[in-house]
Amino acid sequence: MELLALDLGPLKPRGVDLVVALVTFAASFWMLAGVLLPRINRVLADRERLISGREGEAAEIRREADEVRAVCESVLAEGRHEAARIRQRATEEGVAAIQAARAEGARERDALVAEGTARIAAERAAAEAVLARDAEVLAARLADRVVGEPLGAVSDR
Repeated sequence: MELLALDLGPLKPRGVDLVVALVTFAASFWMLAGVLLPRINRVLADRERLISGREGEAAEIRREADEVRAVCESVLAEGRHEAARIRQRATEEGVAAIQAARAEGARERDALVAEGTARIAAERAAAEAVLARDAEVLAARLADRVVGEPLGAVSDR
């Protein structure tokens, strides 16, 4: 039985081989289409159902995460604002403390300068008094030496 008029050599199929191949193919196809494909389709459908269900859960979790993130960001923003207020207040208190310390230092400096000036004036007056008395004595002694005789008007004290 010649099915093909072509000369294909050893590749030329016989009619019996073609019928056996066709029956084997039909049985394989029936097995795949009738037995395996429904099972594969059922597994794919179950898988799709689970994935779809998980997508809903994922969307819910994502929404909750977005809410939590918004709350966290608002808390962080509030914390940043509070930190800025605290820094500003600390800066103002620092400036006030520095000004108070400078004012106290200026008062202490003025008191020390006034006390030093008064002490210097008192010591100067005392030194002038001692020097004036000693200057009179020394001047009388010098006059005695220059003249060569005691003057007697000024006496040693």
